[in-house]
This record gives sequence, structure tokens and C-alpha cells, in this order.
Amino acid sequence: MRILLVEDEEGLAQPLLALLRRERYATSWVASVEGAYSALSQAEPDLLILDVMLPEGEDAGFELAQSLRQGGYQGSILFLTARDTIEDRVQGLDLGGDDYLVKPFSLTELLARVRALLRRNAHSKQAYIARGPLRVDQSGRRVFWQEQLRELSEKEFALLELLALHPEKTFAVEELLERFFPEADSGHRILRVYVHRLREKLAPEAILTVPGGYRLGV
Repeated sequence: MRILLVEDEEGLAQPLLALLRRERYATSWVASVEGAYSALSQAEPDLLILDVMLPEGEDAGFELAQSLRQGGYQGSILFLTARDTIEDRVQGLDLGGDDYLVKPFSLTELLARVRALLRRNAHSKQAYIARGPLRVDQSGRRVFWQEQLRELSEKEFALLELLALHPEKTFAVEELLERFFPEADSGHRILRVYVHRLREKLAPEAILTVPGGYRLGV
């Protein structure tokens, strides 16, 4: 199970990182929204542990969670924050959070909540996405086209997985760039390169270019 910790207080983040890794979770740590988007573009975690107040703003964690849910993120989100009002809790859950833990907290309780969220995620997450000749093995991170295994990079897989999870949705170019290539200087060109690679590895009709963006073609 993969966990991404988004926490700008290094004094808290480092012990949490060590604790989660001791529990054998593959855990990464970033300290900002920018770092989170970069990490998410490489691989989608099963659980996002997210502070609310980050360098980008007092509500940056809420805004990140909302953006990820709108973009199709399927993992669990646990808010870990000092903001303890009922209004904050309700806002966090309404924007896509699955749980909300207020600082300071018990490490034992944190681990219990992590286990519960990961169990829930494992039960709800589809093992396979089947769309016509396309089959995406989410747990094994493999892709098959007409029953033939196709080798994809992590970012190619992540892009295809998102499109396959929402086959009727058109994803705007700007949305995909923000999600997968937030630091790219080449703009739309890098997205076109990845779409071209996927079409080469699967089939030209696998991904459709539509006004304003892309969607799955099968």
C-alpha cells in the first residue's frame, strides 16, 4: 500500500514517515501542494495524509483535496491538521476527505485510522478496469490491449488509468497538465507526446482528441 504524506512541519513529518515505514507502508513525504502534484504525477497513492495549512495558503489542503477528487482521484484522504472547529471538519469531509484527525493526536489512533482507510480502499477499488479491448490491472499496475501485455511508464499508466476510470468524461488539457505535468515548461506539447505514446503502444483509437481535451476511445 502506498501512502503520500503532505505536511510542511518537518519536525512532525519525519517521525510520521519513520513510523509508517516501520509498519511496512511505502510512504513518501512532500511539504507543499506543488510537491504533492509532482508526486501524484508519478504514482497515485492508496492514501493521502494531508495537512490543511500548507505553504500555498491556509486552505491549500482543502483546495488540493477538492481538485484531486474532481480529477478522479480514487484513494482515501485523511486530513491531519490543527484546525479543530466543527466547520473545518465538515468542510474537509465535504470536499472529499474520508477522515479528519486533529493535532495533537495519538500515534496509535493514527495507525488505526490508516489501517481502516486502507482496508476500505482495498475493498472498494476495482482490481481490473475493462473497457472493450483494454484491461487495466490497478493492483498490478499492468495494461493489456487485446489480451497482450503492453509496457507503460508510471506516468503513462497513471494517465491511462484516469481516462479508463471515467470513460465518458472529457478531460480538459489544462486539467491534465495541472494533474500530471505541473512543472512542465513545454505546455500542451508534453501532454501530446504522452498521448501519442499511448496510442502507439495501444491503438490510435484508444484515446480520442475532442474539443478542449481528451477522453477514452473504447
